[in-house]
Amino acid sequence: MSEYHIPSGSLSYHEEIKKSTFIVHLAHTPNIDDAKAFIKQINDEYPDARHNCWAHVAGQPGGSHVYGFSDDGEPNGTAGKPMLNVLIGSGLGEITAVTTRYFGGIKLGTGGLVRAYGGTLNNALAQLQTSLKIPAVTLIGSSDYALQGVIEQYLNTHFTILSMDKQYGAAIEWRIDIDHRQTQRASQEILDLTHGAVELTIKA
Repeated sequence: MSEYHIPSGSLSYHEEIKKSTFIVHLAHTPNIDDAKAFIKQINDEYPDARHNCWAHVAGQPGGSHVYGFSDDGEPNGTAGKPMLNVLIGSGLGEITAVTTRYFGGIKLGTGGLVRAYGGTLNNALAQLQTSLKIPAVTLIGSSDYALQGVIEQYLNTHFTILSMDKQYGAAIEWRIDIDHRQTQRASQEILDLTHGAVELTIKA
């Protein structure tokens, strides 16, 4: 588990190659369902286009289960796969690319199509703003009310806390999303800070 970059927002990029128009659409898609929804959105927006080819890394990069691609009528291997290779090479995660093509009357050939789909996506990615995503781990535990202030202050001062949820009952039930790299240290230091009274464990 390691940090990776994701799109900060959506982007459209337009390029003309031998009279064919290529429009690259990029979006932040954290999961497969979001990727499918974005692909459908572009298909609905450009119903008259001959091709809406796509590729996605719909999650943390590195896992083949988040990969997907389609040539959408282009010759096999000339559109979706080159696009996916570009996305994988970028190291980005949670991203979907859909390239809309309007044919201009001049055939590009298989090599030309590979270069066009891969190249336009590369050019679009060069303009995309991204942000760093730090994978989180959820720690859970319970404490007396008297310890709330000291625990909260210590965690917020010494660690990268992405979210903190507290449920109030007979005791305080903690649910803390923390930078995965700090999990063990946070658990140990809270245990020491509270003299063994509070143990934060990773949510199963």
